[in-house]
Amino acid sequence: MRIAVIGAGAIGGATAALADRAGHSVAVTARGAQLDAIRTAGLQLTGAWGDHLARPRATAALEEKPELAFLSVKAQDATAALAENAAFLAGVPLVVVQNGLGGAEEASRLLQDTPVIGALALYAASFLEPGRITITTGGATYLGRLDSTPPDVFTDTVRTVGAFLDTRVTENFTGAQWTKLMVNHVNALPAITGLSVQETIAHPGLRRVLTASMQETIRIARASGVRFESLLGLDDRLLGAVARLPRGVAQLLPRLMGKRMGAVPNPGSTLQSIRRGQLTEIDHLNGAVVAAAAAVGREAPVNAALVDLVHRVERTSTFLTPAEVEAAVPR
Repeated sequence: MRIAVIGAGAIGGATAALADRAGHSVAVTARGAQLDAIRTAGLQLTGAWGDHLARPRATAALEEKPELAFLSVKAQDATAALAENAAFLAGVPLVVVQNGLGGAEEASRLLQDTPVIGALALYAASFLEPGRITITTGGATYLGRLDSTPPDVFTDTVRTVGAFLDTRVTENFTGAQWTKLMVNHVNALPAITGLSVQETIAHPGLRRVLTASMQETIRIARASGVRFESLLGLDDRLLGAVARLPRGVAQLLPRLMGKRMGAVPNPGSTLQSIRRGQLTEIDHLNGAVVAAAAAVGREAPVNAALVDLVHRVERTSTFLTPAEVEAAVPR
């Protein structure tokens, strides 16, 4: 099958390499050094899922119509990427693998002739140098059907993707997005401090900040009528309990998440963007909580402070100390 991956970063690169390993004809879009590296030496996958050198066709934008496409760019780049490649996506099933909330729905609105499937990648992939993707923690990819997506198209897509990715189907995709948003809370503090996810969780002060942001997010989700989907050991009942616990006890949640990541340092996708000198998708992570709070007449001061601090690092290229972070985030 002809498979296109728009955005060959960490998640898109892993998807492309696995599809190539399964024998599909793969095309990817990329920019700058990543595009040059893939064209010159291929796309090297290493880590938890083994080693594979893929040789996808690499271009800045799609040049032919695929039979299945993935959108794997950062959330802030999605609209531009869809517009640039729209001519080759009409009628093609499009799997939108994106953090934050509402990405698949927005893609469906922009490309009304394209059947869109929502997707969440629950594995950890690092893109630390051009042409090389490392899977630091394995995991599944969850697919969810939108109301506008024909059931038969969804079923066929699940079958195709499941042949080369560990795939699950969820009937509660909005709830799954919120649960993934909880998991993605580990991204902000590494981007602010330059430390790995495991190091930020191990630090008592940073762990308190992380816990506060998680509890705040659960309360906003509840106010928004969300039922969390069960993912990565997190479920609606557990998260509801975490929101009610004293902060010191609630810190067991990030401790558990850190333990499940293993010993290989995980920089998180937001820190990876910082290190590459790129703008992050923080407005679609913690910023999504701030926006959801505003939509129900509430505030999310902890998440808002973390968004501001990530933007500060983007502007200054200077990481903050844990003490500076603690002083800047409301208690």
